[in-house]
Amino acid sequence: MWCPFCNHENTRVVDSRLTRDGMQIRRRRQCEKCGSRFNTYEGPELKAPRIIKANGARQAFSEEKLRAGMMRALEKRPVETREVERSIRSLLREISSVDDSEIPSSLIGEWVMRELSKLDHVAYIRFASVYKRFEDVQAFRDVIESLERKAPADKDLRQIPLLETGRPPGKRHKQ
Repeated sequence: MWCPFCNHENTRVVDSRLTRDGMQIRRRRQCEKCGSRFNTYEGPELKAPRIIKANGARQAFSEEKLRAGMMRALEKRPVETREVERSIRSLLREISSVDDSEIPSSLIGEWVMRELSKLDHVAYIRFASVYKRFEDVQAFRDVIESLERKAPADKDLRQIPLLETGRPPGKRHKQ
């Protein structure tokens, strides 16, 4: 590999280790000519189908767009980065395992919503409201009630109930 400082063609690997998420190898390199050190990262190249957008346009799959959409929905939510990365890796495996050369963006949107519903209900609702283009409060209410019905037995204690039951709308308990 060439040196980014002096453009010399020969560099040697001084150290190699896995990144925290285990998806890449960080290599510490040193130039044989100028002695400068720098890092390179090596990761798997995943086969991903092309994406068919709602308007019929086709584009290459973008892991960055997937990650950005999930992170936008999860912004300021109490979800560990490790859990988010696990969900993203799961989605990447699912996307790369598709046999078709093209898949609709709506399918990826559904998969993202499934993962977000496991991570955080508020993030799920944020994503769903944009993805499904909610037009009124009733659309939010329907999704919230659907989540409440599907709530797992081992509820996440970090999340408060989305709808308070047994109280008239607008009435909150005093703290």
